[in-house]
Amino acid sequence: MKIMVLTLMVFVILLTSFPAPNEAADTNVEAACDPKQLQPCLAAITGGGQPSGDCCAKLKEQQPCLCGFAKNPAFAQYISSPNSRKVLTACGIPYPSC
Repeated sequence: MKIMVLTLMVFVILLTSFPAPNEAADTNVEAACDPKQLQPCLAAITGGGQPSGDCCAKLKEQQPCLCGFAKNPAFAQYISSPNSRKVLTACGIPYPSC
C-alpha cells in the first residue's frame, strides 16, 4: 500500500512539473513574438530612413508575428504607417494581409 501511495505521489509531482504539450507550444510562440526585437527598425519606421541589415534580419525573424503586432493597439500605428511599408519593401518582406 505504501509503495502505491509513493508511486502516485511521484506521478503527481512529475505531472505538475512538465507543461502540457499545448501549453509548451503556446509558450514558444509567445517567446518568439517579441516586439522588442524590432527595435533596430524604430529609426527607419519613425524617420523614414533606410533600414539597417540588422533591422531586416529581425523583421524576417518576426515576420510570422506582424499580424499579431498590427492587431495590438500599442504597435498598430507603427505596423500600419507608410514608413513601415517602405521598410518592409526595402527588406524584401511582403506587407502582412491580416
